[in-house]
Amino acid sequence: MRGRLGALTLCLTLAMTTAACSGDDEDPTTLRVLAGPDLAVLEPLLDELRSETGVELEMDYQADADTGEALAATGKDDGGHEAAWLSTDRSFQLRHKDAARGLLRTPTMLSPVVVGLRPDAARALHAKSHGDELSWADLADAAATGTVRFGMADPRQTGTGLAALVGVATAAAGTGGALREDDVSCDRLRGFRSGQRITAASTRDLLDDFTDRPGTANALITYESDLLALNSGGRLKEKLEIVRPKDGTVLADFPLLLLDPDRRAAYDKVVAWLRQDSVQRKIMRTAQRRPVNPSVAREGPLRAPLGNALFFPDRPGVLERLLDDYGDPRRRVGDQVVFLLDFSGSMRGARMAELRKAFADLSGADSSATGAFARFYQGERLTVVRFGGQVLEERTVTVRGQRDLRTLADVVARGGYGDATAVWSALDHGYRTASAAVAAEPERSVSIVLMTDGENNAGIAYEEFVRRYEARSAGTRTAVHTYAVHFGEADAVALRRAAARTGGRMVDADARGSSLSEAFKEIRGCR
Repeated sequence: MRGRLGALTLCLTLAMTTAACSGDDEDPTTLRVLAGPDLAVLEPLLDELRSETGVELEMDYQADADTGEALAATGKDDGGHEAAWLSTDRSFQLRHKDAARGLLRTPTMLSPVVVGLRPDAARALHAKSHGDELSWADLADAAATGTVRFGMADPRQTGTGLAALVGVATAAAGTGGALREDDVSCDRLRGFRSGQRITAASTRDLLDDFTDRPGTANALITYESDLLALNSGGRLKEKLEIVRPKDGTVLADFPLLLLDPDRRAAYDKVVAWLRQDSVQRKIMRTAQRRPVNPSVAREGPLRAPLGNALFFPDRPGVLERLLDDYGDPRRRVGDQVVFLLDFSGSMRGARMAELRKAFADLSGADSSATGAFARFYQGERLTVVRFGGQVLEERTVTVRGQRDLRTLADVVARGGYGDATAVWSALDHGYRTASAAVAAEPERSVSIVLMTDGENNAGIAYEEFVRRYEARSAGTRTAVHTYAVHFGEADAVALRRAAARTGGRMVDADARGSSLSEAFKEIRGCR
């Protein structure tokens, strides 16, 4: 009897020991995880996670551009991933709503997309802004003048680049809400994007290029955690000043997604471990990212306030239009705008003063946020055609600095008025100039801005302009649109009809609360 009890006790002891050593025998101990490259910095913590939870994460690192399609195609039946851990899943959620619907999602840490400035660039921006806090508008203005030359990952391929682009575009729209398609129908980012000197298909490559080519760029737009790592890593001669733009930032929350519902138990163990206060502190010190738990005190530079959190677009069409407008950062060619300006006698006096002020504002005199985003920028080609009863003068400059802008101002300041208003002859002349530009450089975007304060009373009729326009090459008609500015006694119906015929639109400078300056800011760069 005693022998049988002893044997039973030994068996029970062995059984309990085996169960304790094996962990939860109902769940496999490995989760196959599709991971963004920004998660690799947490590798030192994964052994500890496995030791304390019994769950091993098998990380499959893929470029941000590839994770959306991989997530849409993954599943437990095809040998795919069982979880995904990304810097951001916002693009995936927008573009693959069916695949994203119902996925369990847990934020694990936080990092805003901000700006790092080399000391010389920081001094220049603070001197001009007359304050400690800088905005995206300040940065766009400085990029347009060549003061800021920045590196930013390609927004078509990386979460950081896309978040930065959304942040700048949202600030440029000035609505305080998520971007809508109308907010990006008139591109306000051309001055900003003219300052981009370095791009890359991954954040790691961007950081390497920035440190290896110190004379190329004096600013870097990426996650706050990347900038803090650069400042503490000994790769820079001088630390970057980290700017969290006062008009807001887009925040990455590094979500862990459950793709296979059958692995819920293992997933729950992992997220519970990651969100422990003690682990959040380790993540903060290892990855220099902010804790998601409000109970965990931020340390060092992470104590700096985040400011406004900008909304991410909630419609995929907004993202597509934004990316189309921004274009390929590796093939950046300045646009050309052909300004057709009415210099008939009716423009003398107050109206001409308003026109000259509008050009001064576009040249940098307007210190408002909208002025910063809409100003002339380095590399942009500007053609000014003064007309009355005929073309009075044509002058083209490519903006390289203040000297070119002064040349432009001199053309607009000159006298010499016409005694009639040949609107359609001027527009026909503008298309001849634009056609030559398109033929010479097909990659350069060309548009026409027509401003007049009177009705057509000289030159060709509208019908003749249309006949000549239709006879032009398909390339010109597809590429070059007319944006009309209605002013004074101009024929609004005719201007609107001409703009629509060429794929453009009209803006009314006499509308309530508007002016020539506001009209030009709204009209330039539209598509």
